[in-house]
Amino acid sequence: MELVQEKFIETEIGLIPSDWEVMKLGNMTKLMTNGFVGIAKTHYTENRDGVLYIQGYNVEENSFKFKGIKKVTLEFHLNNSKSCLKKDDLLTVQTGDVGLTTIVPKYLEGSNCHALIITRFKKNRYNALFYCYYLNSKTGRGRLKEIETGTTMKHINVGELIHFEVPVPTTVEQTLIASALSNTDSWITNLENLLTKKRQIKQGALQELLKPKKGWEVKKLGDVGECIIGLTYSPDNVTSEGKLVLRSSNVKDNKLVFSDTVFVNVEVSEKLITRKGDILICVRNGSRNLIGKCAYIDGRGVGETFGAFMSVFRSNYNAYIFQVFQSNIIKKQIEEHLGATINQITNKSLNSFQIPFPTIKEQEYIVDILSDMDAEIEQLETKLEKAKKVKQGMMQELLTGKTRLV
Repeated sequence: MELVQEKFIETEIGLIPSDWEVMKLGNMTKLMTNGFVGIAKTHYTENRDGVLYIQGYNVEENSFKFKGIKKVTLEFHLNNSKSCLKKDDLLTVQTGDVGLTTIVPKYLEGSNCHALIITRFKKNRYNALFYCYYLNSKTGRGRLKEIETGTTMKHINVGELIHFEVPVPTTVEQTLIASALSNTDSWITNLENLLTKKRQIKQGALQELLKPKKGWEVKKLGDVGECIIGLTYSPDNVTSEGKLVLRSSNVKDNKLVFSDTVFVNVEVSEKLITRKGDILICVRNGSRNLIGKCAYIDGRGVGETFGAFMSVFRSNYNAYIFQVFQSNIIKKQIEEHLGATINQITNKSLNSFQIPFPTIKEQEYIVDILSDMDAEIEQLETKLEKAKKVKQGMMQELLTGKTRLV
Protein backbone atom coordinates (compact mmCIF):
# COMPACT_ATOMS: atom_id res chain seq x y z
CA MET A 1 0.00 0.00 0.00
CA GLU A 2 1.16 3.52 -0.73
CA LEU A 3 0.26 6.62 1.26
CA VAL A 4 -0.85 9.39 -1.09
CA GLN A 5 -2.28 12.90 -0.72
CA GLU A 6 -5.70 13.65 -2.17
CA LYS A 7 -7.78 16.52 -3.52
CA PHE A 8 -10.61 17.60 -1.22
CA ILE A 9 -14.13 18.92 -1.69
CA GLU A 10 -16.29 20.91 0.72
CA THR A 11 -19.37 19.04 2.00
CA GLU A 12 -22.02 19.34 4.69
CA ILE A 13 -19.69 17.48 7.08
CA GLY A 14 -16.52 19.34 6.11
CA LEU A 15 -13.68 18.57 3.72
CA ILE A 16 -13.48 15.03 2.32
CA PRO A 17 -11.56 13.48 -0.60
CA SER A 18 -13.17 14.15 -3.95
CA ASP A 19 -13.85 10.44 -4.55
CA TRP A 20 -15.70 9.97 -1.24
CA GLU A 21 -19.44 10.42 -0.81
CA VAL A 22 -21.62 11.75 2.02
CA MET A 23 -24.66 9.72 3.05
CA LYS A 24 -27.20 9.57 5.87
CA LEU A 25 -26.88 6.55 8.15
CA GLY A 26 -30.53 5.73 7.59
CA ASN A 27 -29.84 5.15 3.90
CA MET A 28 -26.96 2.80 4.67
CA THR A 29 -28.65 0.55 7.19
CA LYS A 30 -31.30 -2.13 7.15
CA LEU A 31 -32.08 -1.58 10.82
CA MET A 32 -31.72 1.26 13.29
CA THR A 33 -33.73 0.90 16.47
CA ASN A 34 -33.67 1.22 20.24
CA GLY A 35 -32.81 -1.57 22.60
CA PHE A 36 -35.50 -2.36 25.16
CA VAL A 37 -36.70 0.78 26.91
CA GLY A 38 -38.49 0.22 30.19
CA ILE A 39 -38.05 -1.60 33.48
CA ALA A 40 -36.16 -4.84 32.97
CA LYS A 41 -35.03 -5.60 36.55
CA THR A 42 -37.96 -7.94 37.17
CA HIS A 43 -36.72 -10.06 34.27
CA TYR A 44 -33.12 -10.44 35.50
CA THR A 45 -32.02 -14.02 36.08
CA GLU A 46 -28.92 -15.99 37.04
CA ASN A 47 -30.10 -19.15 35.32
CA ARG A 48 -27.74 -20.79 32.85
CA ASP A 49 -30.24 -20.30 30.03
CA GLY A 50 -30.40 -16.56 30.73
CA VAL A 51 -29.51 -14.19 27.90
CA LEU A 52 -26.77 -11.56 28.28
CA TYR A 53 -28.31 -8.09 28.60
CA ILE A 54 -25.95 -5.31 27.53
CA GLN A 55 -26.46 -1.84 29.01
CA GLY A 56 -24.75 1.51 28.62
CA TYR A 57 -22.24 0.86 31.42
CA ASN A 58 -21.07 -2.27 29.56
CA VAL A 59 -20.08 -0.25 26.48
CA GLU A 60 -16.53 0.92 25.89
CA GLU A 61 -14.96 2.37 22.75
CA ASN A 62 -14.97 -0.53 20.25
CA SER A 63 -15.11 -2.89 23.21
CA PHE A 64 -17.11 -4.14 26.21
CA LYS A 65 -16.66 -4.33 29.96
CA PHE A 66 -18.46 -7.22 31.59
CA LYS A 67 -18.30 -6.22 35.24
CA GLY A 68 -21.87 -6.06 36.50
CA ILE A 69 -23.36 -7.42 33.29
CA LYS A 70 -26.86 -8.82 33.71
CA LYS A 71 -28.82 -11.69 32.20
CA VAL A 72 -32.54 -11.68 31.36
CA THR A 73 -34.93 -14.59 31.08
CA LEU A 74 -35.28 -16.37 27.77
CA GLU A 75 -38.97 -15.45 27.76
CA PHE A 76 -38.16 -11.74 28.06
CA HIS A 77 -35.57 -12.07 25.30
CA LEU A 78 -38.02 -13.77 22.92
CA ASN A 79 -40.70 -11.18 23.66
CA ASN A 80 -38.21 -8.41 22.74
CA SER A 81 -36.66 -9.95 19.65
CA LYS A 82 -36.25 -6.57 17.92
CA SER A 83 -33.33 -5.86 20.24
CA CYS A 84 -31.72 -9.26 19.70
CA LEU A 85 -28.17 -8.53 18.56
CA LYS A 86 -26.30 -9.81 15.53
CA LYS A 87 -22.61 -9.85 14.74
CA ASP A 88 -21.34 -6.44 13.51
CA ASP A 89 -24.29 -4.50 14.94
CA LEU A 90 -23.18 -1.14 16.30
CA LEU A 91 -24.37 -0.22 19.79
CA THR A 92 -24.43 3.50 20.59
CA VAL A 93 -24.99 4.93 24.06
CA GLN A 94 -28.11 7.10 24.06
CA THR A 95 -27.97 8.70 27.51
CA GLY A 96 -24.96 9.77 29.54
CA ASP A 97 -21.79 9.27 27.51
CA VAL A 98 -23.75 10.06 24.37
CA GLY A 99 -22.33 8.64 21.15
CA LEU A 100 -19.93 6.13 22.67
CA THR A 101 -20.11 3.20 20.27
CA THR A 102 -19.01 -0.42 20.13
CA ILE A 103 -19.43 -3.29 17.69
CA VAL A 104 -20.98 -6.67 18.50
CA PRO A 105 -18.49 -9.55 18.11
CA LYS A 106 -19.47 -13.08 17.17
CA TYR A 107 -19.45 -14.31 20.78
CA LEU A 108 -22.13 -11.77 21.78
CA GLU A 109 -24.47 -12.55 18.89
CA GLY A 110 -27.90 -13.43 20.28
CA SER A 111 -27.57 -11.13 23.30
CA ASN A 112 -30.14 -8.45 24.08
CA CYS A 113 -29.66 -4.84 25.11
CA HIS A 114 -31.16 -1.98 27.07
CA ALA A 115 -31.64 1.61 25.87
CA LEU A 116 -28.86 1.49 23.27
CA ILE A 117 -29.21 2.43 19.61
CA ILE A 118 -28.72 -0.63 17.42
CA THR A 119 -27.38 0.08 13.93
CA ARG A 120 -27.25 -2.77 11.41
CA PHE A 121 -25.57 -1.88 8.11
CA LYS A 122 -26.37 -3.27 4.69
CA LYS A 123 -23.83 -5.97 4.04
CA ASN A 124 -21.20 -5.97 1.29
CA ARG A 125 -21.28 -2.19 0.93
CA TYR A 126 -20.58 -0.68 4.34
CA ASN A 127 -17.95 -1.80 6.83
CA ALA A 128 -19.50 -1.60 10.32
CA LEU A 129 -16.11 -1.43 12.05
CA PHE A 130 -15.11 1.59 9.94
CA TYR A 131 -18.22 3.45 11.10
CA CYS A 132 -17.66 2.35 14.69
CA TYR A 133 -14.25 4.03 14.52
CA TYR A 134 -15.75 7.09 12.85
CA LEU A 135 -18.46 7.59 15.49
CA ASN A 136 -15.84 7.24 18.25
CA SER A 137 -13.38 9.61 16.60
CA LYS A 138 -12.86 13.20 17.72
CA THR A 139 -14.69 14.36 14.59
CA GLY A 140 -17.55 11.90 14.99
CA ARG A 141 -18.12 12.53 18.70
CA GLY A 142 -17.94 16.27 18.12
CA ARG A 143 -20.61 16.11 15.44
CA LEU A 144 -22.82 13.82 17.55
CA LYS A 145 -22.78 16.45 20.30
CA GLU A 146 -24.50 18.78 17.86
CA ILE A 147 -27.59 16.53 17.79
CA GLU A 148 -27.78 15.88 21.55
CA THR A 149 -30.97 16.85 23.34
CA GLY A 150 -31.67 17.54 27.02
CA THR A 151 -30.18 19.93 29.56
CA THR A 152 -29.24 17.98 32.70
CA MET A 153 -29.07 14.51 31.11
CA LYS A 154 -27.86 14.53 27.52
CA HIS A 155 -29.63 12.17 25.12
CA ILE A 156 -29.60 11.19 21.47
CA ASN A 157 -32.62 9.93 19.55
CA VAL A 158 -32.83 7.29 16.83
CA GLY A 159 -34.71 9.81 14.70
CA GLU A 160 -31.70 12.13 14.78
CA LEU A 161 -29.12 9.43 14.18
CA ILE A 162 -30.98 8.18 11.10
CA HIS A 163 -30.29 11.55 9.46
CA PHE A 164 -26.70 11.76 10.70
CA GLU A 165 -24.40 12.19 7.71
CA VAL A 166 -21.10 10.32 7.42
CA PRO A 167 -18.28 10.05 4.88
CA VAL A 168 -18.42 7.06 2.55
CA PRO A 169 -15.16 5.85 0.99
CA THR A 170 -15.18 2.81 -1.27
CA THR A 171 -15.85 -0.50 0.46
CA VAL A 172 -12.24 -1.50 -0.12
CA GLU A 173 -10.92 1.65 1.54
CA GLN A 174 -13.36 1.33 4.45
CA THR A 175 -11.99 -2.18 5.05
CA LEU A 176 -8.35 -1.08 4.78
CA ILE A 177 -8.86 1.76 7.26
CA ALA A 178 -10.79 -0.44 9.70
CA SER A 179 -8.07 -3.09 9.48
CA ALA A 180 -5.26 -0.59 10.12
CA LEU A 181 -7.04 0.83 13.17
CA SER A 182 -7.92 -2.66 14.40
CA ASN A 183 -4.24 -3.62 14.26
CA THR A 184 -3.46 -0.56 16.37
CA ASP A 185 -6.15 -1.61 18.86
CA SER A 186 -4.51 -5.04 19.07
CA TRP A 187 -1.18 -3.36 19.82
CA ILE A 188 -2.85 -1.33 22.59
CA THR A 189 -4.64 -4.39 24.00
CA ASN A 190 -1.40 -6.38 24.11
CA LEU A 191 0.30 -3.56 26.00
CA GLU A 192 -2.64 -3.29 28.41
CA ASN A 193 -2.56 -7.04 29.06
CA LEU A 194 1.19 -6.98 29.62
CA LEU A 195 0.80 -4.01 31.97
CA THR A 196 -1.90 -5.84 33.94
CA LYS A 197 0.36 -8.89 34.22
CA LYS A 198 3.32 -6.79 35.39
CA ARG A 199 1.15 -5.07 38.02
CA GLN A 200 -0.08 -8.44 39.26
CA ILE A 201 3.49 -9.71 39.50
CA LYS A 202 4.42 -6.56 41.45
CA GLN A 203 1.54 -7.14 43.87
CA GLY A 204 2.57 -10.75 44.35
CA ALA A 205 6.17 -9.72 45.03
CA LEU A 206 4.96 -6.99 47.38
CA GLN A 207 2.95 -9.38 49.53
CA GLU A 208 5.79 -11.93 49.59
CA LEU A 209 8.58 -9.47 50.39
CA LEU A 210 6.57 -7.84 53.20
CA LYS A 211 5.83 -11.09 55.01
CA PRO A 212 7.30 -10.65 58.53
CA LYS A 213 10.56 -12.51 59.03
CA LYS A 214 12.76 -13.32 61.99
CA GLY A 215 14.22 -10.19 63.52
CA TRP A 216 11.61 -7.83 62.07
CA GLU A 217 9.62 -5.51 64.28
CA VAL A 218 6.04 -4.25 64.02
CA LYS A 219 5.79 -0.49 64.38
CA LYS A 220 3.07 2.13 64.21
CA LEU A 221 3.41 4.84 61.58
CA GLY A 222 3.25 7.43 64.34
CA ASP A 223 6.36 5.89 65.94
CA VAL A 224 8.53 6.23 62.83
CA GLY A 225 7.24 9.44 61.25
CA GLU A 226 4.68 12.22 61.23
CA CYS A 227 1.27 12.59 59.58
CA ILE A 228 0.53 16.17 58.53
CA ILE A 229 -2.97 17.32 57.55
CA GLY A 230 -3.23 19.61 54.54
CA LEU A 231 -3.96 23.27 53.92
CA THR A 232 -7.41 24.80 54.41
CA TYR A 233 -8.17 27.61 51.98
CA SER A 234 -11.21 29.38 50.56
CA PRO A 235 -12.29 29.83 46.92
CA ASP A 236 -11.21 33.47 47.24
CA ASN A 237 -7.62 32.29 47.70
CA VAL A 238 -7.55 30.50 44.33
CA THR A 239 -5.49 32.28 41.66
CA SER A 240 -4.06 31.56 38.23
CA GLU A 241 -0.57 31.26 39.73
CA GLY A 242 1.03 30.93 43.14
CA LYS A 243 1.51 27.89 45.33
CA LEU A 244 0.28 24.63 43.78
CA VAL A 245 -2.16 22.75 46.01
CA LEU A 246 -1.83 19.00 45.52
CA ARG A 247 -5.22 17.27 45.74
CA SER A 248 -6.75 13.86 45.10
CA SER A 249 -6.99 14.62 41.37
CA ASN A 250 -3.20 14.97 41.28
CA VAL A 251 -2.67 11.33 42.30
CA LYS A 252 -3.05 8.57 39.73
CA ASP A 253 -1.57 5.06 39.77
CA ASN A 254 0.67 5.99 42.72
CA LYS A 255 2.19 8.89 40.80
CA LEU A 256 1.70 12.64 40.67
CA VAL A 257 -0.18 14.06 37.67
CA PHE A 258 -0.71 17.70 36.87
CA SER A 259 -3.58 17.81 34.38
CA ASP A 260 -5.89 19.39 37.00
CA THR A 261 -4.15 22.07 39.02
CA VAL A 262 -5.20 24.65 41.61
CA PHE A 263 -3.01 27.51 42.84
CA VAL A 264 -3.48 29.70 45.94
CA ASN A 265 -2.06 33.02 47.06
CA VAL A 266 -2.03 32.35 50.83
CA GLU A 267 0.91 32.13 53.16
CA VAL A 268 1.81 28.49 53.77
CA SER A 269 3.71 27.30 56.83
CA GLU A 270 7.02 25.53 56.33
CA LYS A 271 5.51 22.31 57.66
CA LEU A 272 2.94 22.27 54.83
CA ILE A 273 5.55 22.71 52.11
CA THR A 274 6.15 19.36 50.39
CA ARG A 275 9.59 17.80 50.54
CA LYS A 276 11.27 15.19 48.38
CA GLY A 277 10.34 11.78 49.77
CA ASP A 278 7.06 12.83 51.37
CA ILE A 279 4.14 10.44 50.83
CA LEU A 280 0.99 12.27 49.75
CA ILE A 281 -2.15 10.41 50.88
CA CYS A 282 -5.84 10.95 50.09
CA VAL A 283 -7.59 10.82 53.48
CA ARG A 284 -11.03 12.22 52.64
CA ASN A 285 -13.05 11.89 49.44
CA GLY A 286 -16.58 11.46 48.14
CA SER A 287 -15.51 8.10 46.72
CA ARG A 288 -14.68 5.50 49.35
CA ASN A 289 -12.41 3.64 46.93
CA LEU A 290 -10.04 6.61 46.64
CA ILE A 291 -9.22 6.77 50.34
CA GLY A 292 -5.60 5.77 50.83
CA LYS A 293 -4.39 6.34 47.28
CA CYS A 294 -0.96 7.89 47.47
CA ALA A 295 2.05 9.21 45.57
CA TYR A 296 5.74 9.68 46.35
CA ILE A 297 6.73 13.33 46.22
CA ASP A 298 9.59 14.22 43.93
CA GLY A 299 10.31 16.41 40.92
CA ARG A 300 7.61 18.99 40.29
CA GLY A 301 5.77 18.00 43.49
CA VAL A 302 8.56 19.32 45.74
CA GLY A 303 8.14 22.77 47.29
CA GLU A 304 4.37 22.94 46.86
CA THR A 305 1.54 22.36 49.35
CA PHE A 306 -1.45 20.02 49.70
CA GLY A 307 -5.16 20.37 50.43
CA ALA A 308 -7.12 19.65 53.61
CA PHE A 309 -8.50 16.38 52.24
CA MET A 310 -4.92 15.11 51.93
CA SER A 311 -2.21 14.19 54.40
CA VAL A 312 1.53 13.91 54.04
CA PHE A 313 3.48 11.23 55.83
CA ARG A 314 7.04 12.32 56.54
CA SER A 315 9.80 10.04 57.83
CA ASN A 316 13.31 8.83 57.15
CA TYR A 317 11.96 5.50 55.90
CA ASN A 318 9.52 6.63 53.21
CA ALA A 319 11.07 4.77 50.28
CA TYR A 320 10.13 1.57 52.11
CA ILE A 321 6.87 2.82 53.66
CA PHE A 322 5.63 4.01 50.25
CA GLN A 323 5.81 0.41 49.04
CA VAL A 324 3.96 -0.76 52.17
CA PHE A 325 1.17 1.73 51.35
CA GLN A 326 0.60 -0.11 48.07
CA SER A 327 0.08 -3.42 49.85
CA ASN A 328 -2.93 -5.09 51.44
CA ILE A 329 -1.35 -4.42 54.85
CA ILE A 330 -2.41 -0.77 54.66
CA LYS A 331 -5.56 -1.33 52.61
CA LYS A 332 -7.03 -3.64 55.27
CA GLN A 333 -6.35 -1.12 58.04
CA ILE A 334 -7.92 1.66 56.00
CA GLU A 335 -11.10 -0.41 55.63
CA GLU A 336 -11.17 -1.03 59.37
CA HIS A 337 -10.85 2.68 60.20
CA LEU A 338 -13.16 4.20 57.60
CA GLY A 339 -16.17 5.98 59.05
CA ALA A 340 -19.60 4.48 58.46
CA THR A 341 -20.99 7.63 56.83
CA ILE A 342 -17.96 9.84 56.14
CA ASN A 343 -15.28 8.61 53.77
CA GLN A 344 -12.21 9.62 55.71
CA ILE A 345 -9.31 8.40 57.80
CA THR A 346 -8.00 10.71 60.49
CA ASN A 347 -4.40 11.43 61.40
CA LYS A 348 -5.04 9.51 64.61
CA SER A 349 -5.96 6.45 62.54
CA LEU A 350 -2.97 6.85 60.22
CA ASN A 351 -0.61 7.13 63.16
CA SER A 352 -2.01 3.91 64.60
CA PHE A 353 -1.47 1.84 61.43
CA GLN A 354 0.94 -1.01 62.06
CA ILE A 355 3.54 -2.05 59.51
CA PRO A 356 6.24 -4.74 59.36
CA PHE A 357 9.57 -3.03 59.99
CA PRO A 358 12.73 -4.83 58.85
CA THR A 359 16.32 -3.64 59.29
CA ILE A 360 17.49 -0.71 57.16
CA LYS A 361 19.54 -3.10 55.00
CA GLU A 362 16.48 -5.29 54.38
CA GLN A 363 14.35 -2.22 53.65
CA GLU A 364 16.84 -1.15 50.99
CA TYR A 365 16.85 -4.64 49.49
CA ILE A 366 13.03 -4.67 49.27
CA VAL A 367 12.90 -1.15 47.82
CA ASP A 368 15.51 -1.99 45.16
CA ILE A 369 13.51 -5.00 43.92
CA LEU A 370 10.15 -3.24 43.92
CA SER A 371 11.56 -0.03 42.40
CA ASP A 372 12.95 -2.02 39.47
CA MET A 373 9.47 -3.47 38.95
CA ASP A 374 7.98 0.04 39.16
CA ALA A 375 10.43 1.20 36.48
CA GLU A 376 9.32 -1.61 34.15
CA ILE A 377 5.68 -0.73 34.76
CA GLU A 378 6.36 2.94 34.09
CA GLN A 379 8.07 2.10 30.79
CA LEU A 380 5.03 0.09 29.72
CA GLU A 381 2.71 2.91 30.75
CA THR A 382 4.72 5.29 28.58
CA LYS A 383 4.54 2.88 25.63
CA LEU A 384 0.79 2.52 26.14
CA GLU A 385 0.25 6.27 26.16
CA LYS A 386 2.32 6.56 22.99
CA ALA A 387 0.28 3.80 21.32
CA LYS A 388 -2.98 5.57 22.22
CA LYS A 389 -1.69 8.84 20.78
CA VAL A 390 -0.61 7.06 17.60
CA LYS A 391 -4.11 5.61 17.28
CA GLN A 392 -5.73 9.02 17.77
CA GLY A 393 -3.46 10.49 15.10
CA MET A 394 -4.28 7.64 12.71
CA MET A 395 -8.01 8.10 13.28
CA GLN A 396 -7.77 11.81 12.58
CA GLU A 397 -5.83 11.18 9.37
CA LEU A 398 -7.52 8.07 7.97
CA LEU A 399 -11.16 8.74 8.87
CA THR A 400 -11.08 12.18 7.28
CA GLY A 401 -9.17 11.11 4.18
CA LYS A 402 -6.18 13.34 4.92
CA THR A 403 -4.03 10.22 4.50
CA ARG A 404 -5.09 7.44 2.13
CA LEU A 405 -4.32 3.73 2.19
CA VAL A 406 -4.94 3.24 -1.53
